[in-house]
Amino acid sequence: MIYAFLVPLVAHFSALNVFRYITFRSIAALLTALVLSIVFGPKFIGALRRLKFGQYINEDVAAHQQKAGTPTMGGLLLGFCIITSVLLWGDLANEYVWMTLFVFLGFGALGFVDDYAKVVKKRNKGLTPKQKLLGQVIVAGVAAAVLLSDPEYSTRLAVPFFKHLTPDLGMWYLPFAMIVMIGASNAVNLTDGLDGLAIGPMIVNAAMFGLFVYVAGHAQMARYLQVMPVSGVGEVTVFCGALVGAGLGFLWFNAYPAQIFMGDVGSLSLGGVLGFLAVLCKQELLLIVVGGLYVAETVSVILQVGYFKMTGGKRIFRMAPLHHHFELMGVPESKIIIRFWILSILLALVGLSTLKLR
Repeated sequence: MIYAFLVPLVAHFSALNVFRYITFRSIAALLTALVLSIVFGPKFIGALRRLKFGQYINEDVAAHQQKAGTPTMGGLLLGFCIITSVLLWGDLANEYVWMTLFVFLGFGALGFVDDYAKVVKKRNKGLTPKQKLLGQVIVAGVAAAVLLSDPEYSTRLAVPFFKHLTPDLGMWYLPFAMIVMIGASNAVNLTDGLDGLAIGPMIVNAAMFGLFVYVAGHAQMARYLQVMPVSGVGEVTVFCGALVGAGLGFLWFNAYPAQIFMGDVGSLSLGGVLGFLAVLCKQELLLIVVGGLYVAETVSVILQVGYFKMTGGKRIFRMAPLHHHFELMGVPESKIIIRFWILSILLALVGLSTLKLR
């Protein structure tokens, strides 16, 4: 709204020219989302308490029983802050901005239904896995199909560290893009098990992919850094800025000991849009590196379940996802969280190095 209102006035007031720059508006979106989170956070938490939207804890996680009743569905606060900031500072004539908002809201709506079902049933069981997967397939499928409806959008794949290796997936790119979004959505959902564990790496990932989105949308930078260019996608950097700001504000209340949990409405939407950002800037495989923490958590669950079925009840880890394994080993929750954040930052730096190491 601010962008749409002020930019036409640039011809009359040269000082307003700064509002044309994506970098300026991305920082403004970050600060706006951060302030909104800090200001409305306490009121939002109070409203959730009054509505008795508390978290239900699985009985097999004994160490977390004291967290039962902590307000959940904090993803609604994240959504409000992100969407408000994007509407204020983004170029709403840009199709990629609306596509990103669609993915964010689509996965978020699915998470909301799941969270609400848990609150109504008063137990930690919402949608069935099949229902959740069906919803994810629909949202991801629509987003990928719309993206590929643009004949200029490339179906080639950028392979990190190999500048000349760009295989063309052709018709297979559609299911591949869907898998990236759905996989990221579920990975963040699995990681959201400790106070601040999911949102910390998400802030790092959003900042990193914000950089790649900006570079992909800047023809000269993309050419110099040998990144696949995507005309117009740079405007989505404003969304990434808003996500970082809202994430920092949410972490203010979600840090150990948490006053609020994001719930599935937060984890599914954040994960889904993270996957979409990777698809948008043609860095799908880089997500495996930058989001390595989410990958490790997901792989730990897959290995645990597979090994359990193959051996008739034996386990690789004391409990999956991986963060619960370390909890049962006696590592304090706060230490697990901070160490996982550090690993996430290191992985992001490895991802950043791919801009030059090719």
